[in-house]
Amino acid sequence: MTPVIEIHDLVKNFGTFRALDGLNLTVEAGTIHGFLGPNGSGKSTAIRILLGVLHATSGTAAVLGKNPRRSPDVLKRVGYVPGDVSLWPSLTGREVFRALESLRGRPVNLRREEELIEAFKLNPDKKCREYSTGNRRKVSLIAAMSSGAEAFILDEPTAGLDPLMEQEFVEQIRRERDGGATVLLSSHIMSEVEKLCDYVTIIRDGRTVESGSMADLKHLSTHDIAARVSRETPALKALADATIKGGQVHITAARQDVPRILRIILEAGGEDITATPASLEEMFLSHYGGGKRAKG
Repeated sequence: MTPVIEIHDLVKNFGTFRALDGLNLTVEAGTIHGFLGPNGSGKSTAIRILLGVLHATSGTAAVLGKNPRRSPDVLKRVGYVPGDVSLWPSLTGREVFRALESLRGRPVNLRREEELIEAFKLNPDKKCREYSTGNRRKVSLIAAMSSGAEAFILDEPTAGLDPLMEQEFVEQIRRERDGGATVLLSSHIMSEVEKLCDYVTIIRDGRTVESGSMADLKHLSTHDIAARVSRETPALKALADATIKGGQVHITAARQDVPRILRIILEAGGEDITATPASLEEMFLSHYGGGKRAKG
């Protein structure tokens, strides 16, 4: 089966600056595929090429088997949620839905639209100038998911949503996937990716550095552990990533090692223990080191 989204050896130069440097990405049908990278890694540039907004310097990019620059009609079958949502301030949410439907040139599923309005608790009859950042995001999500799209390209889709609405997004996008749609999800939130995605591609400096199933990439998920201990045991001192100073311990550990390390800390009289997932930026520094930043 032909991949729904396929990028091969993609290069994009802005003058002398290379934003994408031989990027590869394959998104199979019926999957949710995470697209991860630190700020400036090239994710936004790649998405703009997939949407036909930018022209590649070299390499290929295809959506639903077609080059979006040469066959822009294919984008009628794609639901897109941008990282920064801008709406017509004088229109209501419902009027935005109709305007976007007209621009797309394809009728939406009005029953699905009403379901999503209810699920996301949006008042569609308010002017967009009155919407909060989260409500503007809801308008964009509802417009995309009611379009009957075969593929979704979502750029930071939960930015501005409260935790309840983030969970609603997870449920709704899973419903789209289970109905046969394919999703490319760009995110900075590792927990969101772990919860939703079947596969992940990680990029840095415009190049693919890791790609595989979530199970394949579990080694990338790390936790920051902090505690106060009453004694320094041999087991505690033996932890390679531990920093011990004045009875305070800080450790960065792979997720599968967290239970073992917590036992070692408790045996050392550990108190005030916290274990939190490392940020995506911290994960990149841990696994890939520093380096230059791309434009987008």
